[in-house]
Amino acid sequence: MEDEEMEKKVQQYLHRKGFRLTELALQEERNRLSTTSLSDVSLSRLDNDPARYYDGYNKLRTWAYNSLDQYKHELLRVLYPVFIHCFMDLVAEGHTQEARSFFHKFREDHELMHSRDLQKLEGVLSPLHLEEMDLARSLRENKFRIKLCEYSYELLLQYLQKTQALVMLGIINERIIFEVSAGQPSLISDDADVVALVGTSKDLAKQINQKEVHWGLLEDSVEKRMEKALSDSDKIEAESKDADADDNNKKKSSEGGKQGGPLNKKLKKDKVVGATGKNNKSDASMVSGAPRVKSELTLPAMPVEVEQSILEDLRNRAQLNNLALPSVSFYTFLNTHNGLNCSSISNDGSLVVGGFSDSSVKVWDMAKIGQPAKTSSSQGENGSSQSEHLSTSEGKRPYTLFQGHSGPVYSAAFSPFGDFLLSSSSDSTIRLWSTKLNANLVCYKGHNYPVWDVQFSPVGHYFASASHDRTARIWSMDKIQPLRIMAGHLADVDCVQWHVNCNYIATGSSDKTVRLWDVQTGECIRMFIGHRSMVLSLAMSPDGRYMASGDEDGTIMMWDLSTGRCVSPLAGHNSCVWSLAFSCEGALLASGSADCTVKLWDVASSTKALKLDDSKAGSTNRLRLLKALPTKSTPVYNLRFSRRNLLFATGALSLGS
Repeated sequence: MEDEEMEKKVQQYLHRKGFRLTELALQEERNRLSTTSLSDVSLSRLDNDPARYYDGYNKLRTWAYNSLDQYKHELLRVLYPVFIHCFMDLVAEGHTQEARSFFHKFREDHELMHSRDLQKLEGVLSPLHLEEMDLARSLRENKFRIKLCEYSYELLLQYLQKTQALVMLGIINERIIFEVSAGQPSLISDDADVVALVGTSKDLAKQINQKEVHWGLLEDSVEKRMEKALSDSDKIEAESKDADADDNNKKKSSEGGKQGGPLNKKLKKDKVVGATGKNNKSDASMVSGAPRVKSELTLPAMPVEVEQSILEDLRNRAQLNNLALPSVSFYTFLNTHNGLNCSSISNDGSLVVGGFSDSSVKVWDMAKIGQPAKTSSSQGENGSSQSEHLSTSEGKRPYTLFQGHSGPVYSAAFSPFGDFLLSSSSDSTIRLWSTKLNANLVCYKGHNYPVWDVQFSPVGHYFASASHDRTARIWSMDKIQPLRIMAGHLADVDCVQWHVNCNYIATGSSDKTVRLWDVQTGECIRMFIGHRSMVLSLAMSPDGRYMASGDEDGTIMMWDLSTGRCVSPLAGHNSCVWSLAFSCEGALLASGSADCTVKLWDVASSTKALKLDDSKAGSTNRLRLLKALPTKSTPVYNLRFSRRNLLFATGALSLGS
């Protein structure tokens, strides 16, 4: 009697709190326990029958597909989590054959949205695999969050109660959290948040994203000094011109005649033109308004000739916006025979590097392309071996060959001033080369597995690497051991990018997240969740506030580093986004993809609208596509804006595509 009263009170409590699924499960459990011992025996036999998963899922699937069109797209969201857990439960119970047939029977329903996950889960053949595979472990440890309207949720409850589908009820109750909203069902959209895996990773992201990020530029940045020097020189030049003009005017006026009037008009016109030119420069530079921060790294001194070069570039920089698009210089690799893995361009576009599957690194000097080959060779001291040095333009060779790696080269990057080159390989090493000496200077060893990406910091000297060992590492050129190791990703770290103030690096991973790390402490301070496939490319805006990320499915997302939220999600391309680059003033974003296109996006308009709507925490603003530039048959490997705002791109001609 006491047990019955206790059960009644528990049921009343669950009903009062709105825990409908739990109440339903309790009721089903009580009905099951009240049956005879004979039916208990038959039920226990049924519990071990693998067919119960097939029958339960098949009935739920048929019901969902036959629902009213208004609610069907919401109810279909339930199928993927149920399908995944039915399959994994069958494997865990040892029904491997039944699990495989179940997987292949219903796999097609989820291929469009979850093809990457399905490819990985296809390799699960035993209960041991469930423990070893990161994805399977993550799915079993966490829960899915699904958004439904109130009526869709009621329909689902009625179906479960009516059919008494205990297996489906158990999986839904244990593995899914429903977010029920009042009103009409949501529209069919590409919102990545309607079905999401939540649990420890989501809680961790919320906790991490509360930390403070100082996203501004360096207090004493080179460009700030150069812009100041440039404005000072412009003022002095303008004053000297005005003084000369005044002197000439006085001389002319002293001679008398009617020439004074037209001369004064011309002087005024010159002053107006000069003033509008200055206003255009100041309006176009969105970077100047960024806050200033102190560097946490000891920055290297900059040679005078480099400062002069930057000054010259700033003086000749083209101002870009949604009406003034950049010129694009596309370098196409021919006859690579699918051997080219990566490519990169120096800051001024004078050098292009390619990393190949045969472990070689080749550098082309654009100034020498098309010129007759020279027979002079460049050797190291005492005739060093060719494994580390190479003759420049030896015979008919139009490039400089660097050999030293013992496996395919997956990434190559020039230093900001083009005097050094980094390359990373499947041999788990990173090599530093001198483009002036044509020699290998250092071999950095620290990663345990292939190194997918390596990038110099904006000031040189420091560089970051990303690896299959799930870590990113910070290095300096003068030390062979890493300065920091960033660990936390659940799968390969596929790409890495420095923040413009050198205090942070961002990493993109096969675990579908992007993380921001503090270089000084090695601590993760932002975790960005939203991509549905591995993140392959990253770019930082010149003011340091925004970051763009591109993934394997062609999606591009722009993130606000200060808040940690996505401000511009869009389906940018039809295939992998391999490269992203912001223009120097931050007005445009360029994206390059395996779909053989370069696309230009209007960032300035989106960020202006965003700043006006800052009070709306959930507001997003999609980037506007300004122009799509298709190649004939060349996937785009790499993009870079020069300091003069010329857009460089590279790719390998793919005749088979």
